[in-house]
Amino acid sequence: MKSRIVLYLLIFVSLICLYLFVSNGKMANSKDERIAKLETQVEQLQDSVLNTQLKVLEMQYFSLENNDDAMAYYDHLDLRDPSRYIADKLLETNESKGDNPLVPYEGMEGDFKINKIKILNHKWILTDFSDGKYWGELIIKYDLKDDLGVDFTLRDHLLYTRSE
Repeated sequence: MKSRIVLYLLIFVSLICLYLFVSNGKMANSKDERIAKLETQVEQLQDSVLNTQLKVLEMQYFSLENNDDAMAYYDHLDLRDPSRYIADKLLETNESKGDNPLVPYEGMEGDFKINKIKILNHKWILTDFSDGKYWGELIIKYDLKDDLGVDFTLRDHLLYTRSE
């Protein structure tokens, strides 16, 4: 009787070991597949990040902050961030009552105000303006003087037509 119990116990333990061996192999294969899939995703995401960084660098090409030759024009002024200073001065033109004086159109749904500003170099600015429904863009020439005054001159403009 004792030998049968030991035999049954040995068979039972053998079956449990066999089950654990098979399931552990399947689990290892499953984890290997998952790791391979995640590694592929990581590579794709790294490529995506690299492409995004390249696009950002390309977009920053026409930017005062990244143009050392243009920034050299303002070295003597002791401004920490000339782009921010010029953008602030341009936004101050929005504070006048009515349309912005640099926008050559009358607002149809409200007053035309400058929204976005891209300072291209030490002379030119590209802006976006809107009245809430209609919008357009301006190319502005500016001159930052030694007394930190800024003169803005409109060079070109366009107003997008609404197609409804």
